[in-house]
Amino acid sequence: MLNPQFLVLFGSQTGTAQDVSERLGREARRRRLGCRVQALDSYPVVNLINEPLVIFVCATTGQGDPPDNMKNFWRFIFRKNLPTTALCQMEFAVLGLGDSSYTKFNFVAKKLHRRLLQLGGSALLPVCLGDDQHELGPDAAVDPWLRDLWDRVLGLLPPPPDLAEIPPGVPLPSKFTLLFLQEAPSTGSEGQRVAHPGSQEPPSESKPFLAPMISNQRVTGPSHFQDVRLIEFDISGSGISFAAGDVVLIQPSNSAAHVQQFCQVLGLDPDQLFTLQPREPDVSCPTRLPQPCSMRHLVSHYLDIASVPRRSFFELLACLSLHELEREKLLEFSSAQGQEELFEYCNRPRRTILEVLCDFPHTAAAIPPDYLLDLIPAIRPRAFSIASSMLAHPSRLQILVAVVQFQTRLKEPRRGLCSSWLASLDPGQGPVRVPLWVRPGSLAFPETPDTPVIMVGPGTGVAPFRAAIQERVAQGQTRNFLFFGCRWRDQDFYWEAEWQELETRDCLTLVPAFSREQEQKVYVQHRLRELGSLVWELLDRQGAYFYLAGNAKSMPADVSEALMSIFQEDGGLCSPDAAAYLARLQRTQRFQTETWA
Repeated sequence: MLNPQFLVLFGSQTGTAQDVSERLGREARRRRLGCRVQALDSYPVVNLINEPLVIFVCATTGQGDPPDNMKNFWRFIFRKNLPTTALCQMEFAVLGLGDSSYTKFNFVAKKLHRRLLQLGGSALLPVCLGDDQHELGPDAAVDPWLRDLWDRVLGLLPPPPDLAEIPPGVPLPSKFTLLFLQEAPSTGSEGQRVAHPGSQEPPSESKPFLAPMISNQRVTGPSHFQDVRLIEFDISGSGISFAAGDVVLIQPSNSAAHVQQFCQVLGLDPDQLFTLQPREPDVSCPTRLPQPCSMRHLVSHYLDIASVPRRSFFELLACLSLHELEREKLLEFSSAQGQEELFEYCNRPRRTILEVLCDFPHTAAAIPPDYLLDLIPAIRPRAFSIASSMLAHPSRLQILVAVVQFQTRLKEPRRGLCSSWLASLDPGQGPVRVPLWVRPGSLAFPETPDTPVIMVGPGTGVAPFRAAIQERVAQGQTRNFLFFGCRWRDQDFYWEAEWQELETRDCLTLVPAFSREQEQKVYVQHRLRELGSLVWELLDRQGAYFYLAGNAKSMPADVSEALMSIFQEDGGLCSPDAAAYLARLQRTQRFQTETWA
C-alpha cells in the first residue's frame, strides 16, 4: 500500500506539461509515495480546499493563454468572490513551461503562483520557469527545481521507513496488462466509440463523429512550395453546430506503412486481439480504445509513433533493455549529463519514436507489450479553425490545412501527422470518414449590426475570418475589413474570387499584401500602417473590433507595433497613452487574437 498522498494537476496543450506531471508521478512511486496525476479540468476544483499538498504543472499557449484543459479551472480560480483564506491549509508549488521568445513567457505559471498566494496557499518553492528556447529545453530549469522539490516534499511526507526507494534502473510496474485472446470473440465488432447520427449528445473527444469527407482540394498553385488544402466534411445528422470563430478537432491516424514497420520491429502480430486491464483500481482504460482491441487498431489510432520522443521515453526504454550496448546508450540519453547529446540525436533532427526503435532493434524486439501504453504517448487531436459558416453552407464544415513537410539532416522528410494524413485521403477513390468534434474558439464576433470588424489574417490565418465574413454577410452585416497576406497573387491567394464577388456587393473591403511581388517585402502590418487613418477612424470613432489570426512567432508583435504607431501618428497619442489604448481594446475584447506555433 502506497503511503502519504499528494496531488499533481496539469494544464497541457502539446503534451509536455502532462509528460512532466507523469514524471513526477513516477518519481513519487519510486519514493513509495502515493501521487494522483490529473488534468486540471478533470479535477473537481472545489476539492482544492481539502488538499494539503498540490504541484501545478502548466504550459502557457499563444499570447499568454492557459491550455484548453485548464480553462474552466482558470475561470474558477480567478473568481472575485473566493475568500483570501480559501487555500490556507495548502502547500503548493508551480512548475511553468513556456517559450522565452514570446512576450508573455510563462505568464500562466506566474499568474497562477500569485493567485494561489492571494488565496492563502503556502509556496514550497519559487515558480519554476521551464524554457523551450534553452539549448537543453525546459529540463535545464526543471531538473534542478525537481531536486529541490523532492527535498521539501520528503520533509513534509516522509516515506514508510520499512520500504526502500525503487532504484532508477528498475522498471515500475506497467499501468495496464494486455490479456491476449486466443480467438476472435463471437460478438461485438472492433471500432472506435463514435457519436452516431441522431445521437442525443454532441460529439466529443471520447465519442467523435465520423464525418464523411466530401472534397479534398489543393488551393495553392502547382509550383508553390506549400501544399494547402481546402477540405469539406458532411456533418448532416451529427448534432454538431458551430459559429464563426469555433474550432474543429480532428483525431488523426498513423500511416499503414508506419504501422506495419512498427509491428515488424517489435515482433507484434497486427491481427492479435487483446483486452486491456488496469493494474491500479483508480486507473481507467482509455475511452478511445475498443475492448477487445487489435494490435493494428492500437498502433494505427492510438500510439503516437510518429512523434519526437521525450526524455521519459528513453528512461523507460533503458529500464526495459536487455542488450548491454543499447542499454548503455539509452541510459546516457536519459541522464542529466546526456541531454545535449539527446538533443542532437533526437530533437534537432526531429527523429521519431519509430525511427529511434529502428536504431535500437534488440531493445525494441524485447519490449513487453504491457509497457506499450507507458512508453508511447497517445495521439493528440489537432485543432483547426473552421473556415465556413453554417448560414452559407448548412450541414457542411470546411477547413484550410497547410500540409506540414520539411527537411532536416535525416534522409526522410519530416511530415506533420495530421496534415499529411488528411492530405492522403481521397474521397474520389471511395468513402472516407474522419473522426471529429467541435469546441468554442477564442474569437467571438459582435452581434450588433453596425459594428465594423477589422480582420488581419495572413496565410491560413484567414480561415476563421472566412467563416466570420460568410456569417456576417448572411446576417446583413457588411462593414467587414480584411487584411490578407500571402506570397504571390497567383499562387496562394486563398478564396480570391469569393472576396472579389463580396467586394462588388459592398459587403467587404479587402486589403491584400503580396510579400514577394516586389523587391521590398510587404506584409499585413505595412498595409495597416498605409491605411492608418482608416484604422484609427474605425477603432476610435466607430467602435470597431480588431481580430488577428495566424502564426504566433513574430506576426502578432509586428501587428501590435503597427497599431501602436497608428495610435500615435493618426490618433495623436503619446507612447504610454497608445499602450494604454491597446491594453483597453484587449481588456474589452475589442482586440482578439488566435495564434498558433
